[in-house]
Amino acid sequence: MTEQHTAPEPAAGLEEGVAGVGIDVSSADSLLGVDGSRFRHDYLEVRGLRVEFDGFVAVQGVDLTVTAGDLRFLIGPNGAGKTTIVDAITGLARATGSVKFGGVELLGRKTHRIARAGVGRTFQTASVFEELSVLQNLDIAAGARRGPAALLRRRGRVPESVEQALETIGLAHLRDTQAGILAHGQKQWLEIGMLLVQDARLLLLDEPVAGMSQAEREQTGDLLQRIGAQRTVVVVEHDMEFLRSFASSVTVLHMGRVLAEGTYAQVQADPRVQEVYLGSAGATRGARRGGRGTTGTDDSTAGDEKEA
Repeated sequence: MTEQHTAPEPAAGLEEGVAGVGIDVSSADSLLGVDGSRFRHDYLEVRGLRVEFDGFVAVQGVDLTVTAGDLRFLIGPNGAGKTTIVDAITGLARATGSVKFGGVELLGRKTHRIARAGVGRTFQTASVFEELSVLQNLDIAAGARRGPAALLRRRGRVPESVEQALETIGLAHLRDTQAGILAHGQKQWLEIGMLLVQDARLLLLDEPVAGMSQAEREQTGDLLQRIGAQRTVVVVEHDMEFLRSFASSVTVLHMGRVLAEGTYAQVQADPRVQEVYLGSAGATRGARRGGRGTTGTDDSTAGDEKEA
C-alpha cells in the first residue's frame, strides 16, 4: 500500500467560524491580476500518463488537454485515479508519459520547480497558517514566490498582488482576521488566494467544496469561473450538482483510464458513465446532504491501490 499524500497539517487555531461573508463579484475583471495576453497560450497537455506502485497500475494511458478558460472537472468512482493524476502533475507521484504546461515538460521535475513553473494545487483540508492573519498568509505566499530574501524583508506597503487577491477571494474586509477563525469556505478561498499571489497559472483543486454550505458552494463556483476565465483550472470533484452548475467540461475516469469526456450533458447521457459512476455519485450526494462525510471521499494513491 502506498503512502497517502495530504497537505501539511495547519497550525492549531481557534475553532469558531466567521459566518456569512460573500465574494465580491462587482469588479471581477479588474481584480484578477491576470494579463490575458500572457495566459491565453498556457494549457495543460497530458499524454500517455502511467503511474505504477509496486506493480499495481493506478493510471494507464491517460490523455488530457485543458486550455485556459476551460473549467475542467475530473470525476469518477473512488479509486478511478483522479487524485493520482494530480499527484503526478505536481511531482508527488512518479509517472511516465508526458505532462506539459505552457509547453514545458513537468515530469521528472522536483515539486518546487513545478510550482515555479506556475502550477499550484490545493488539498481537501485547507493548508493555511491559522495563527496568522489573512493578510499575513497572503503576504507569506507572495514572498515565497519572490524568494527567501523577500520573506525576511519588511515592506512599507502591501504588494498590489496581495490587495488584488484579497478582493478577488472576497476577504478584503477580513484582512486582519486570524485565519484560524475563518469559516470553512473562507479558508478554502484563502488557500486559493495564496496560489494567486504566487502567480499560479495552472490550478489543481482537490474537492474544493467538500463540507461547504450551499451558499459557500455557489460562491466558490463563481470564484472558480472568474479565476478560470484566463487560467487553466482542473477540479477533482464528487458533487454532481456543483459540477452541473459550474463545469465547462468533464473528464470521467474509471480504473485509471479516461472513460468519457465532454460537457456535463454529454457525459451524463453516456451509458458507460451511468453504469460505473452516476449511481454511486447520487448516493454520495445524498449522504452529503444528510451532513455526513464533510471532508468528502478522496481517491488518493492509497485509495486507488486499495479499491482497484
